[in-house]
Amino acid sequence: MAETTNKTEAAEQTASRRNEKVGLVVSTKMQKTIVVEIEMRKAHPKYKRVMKSNKKFYAHDEQNSARVGDVVRIREARPLSKLKRWSLEEIVRRSSLALADEKAPVAESK
Repeated sequence: MAETTNKTEAAEQTASRRNEKVGLVVSTKMQKTIVVEIEMRKAHPKYKRVMKSNKKFYAHDEQNSARVGDVVRIREARPLSKLKRWSLEEIVRRSSLALADEKAPVAESK
């Protein structure tokens, strides 16, 4: 029993070695790719004022499941293209706009 728990803990440690970030989806215009914006808060070295800075990451979304406005978790991956080094891990919270789009029926124009 002790060996199996040690093995699972070791597997979790090796799997969790990759960096993870949580951010907001700002674009889904590419196929199987989302753009996630991460807001970082850091104290200024001299003035100690908390500064906000944003950085965009390109992430691989195999099923095209994320929508603009969703809060997602991305995980570091091997390079998939020139800019893509992250993959979508999970959708933490759906956007209220995305939910409204799914529920609203599409009206056909004549």
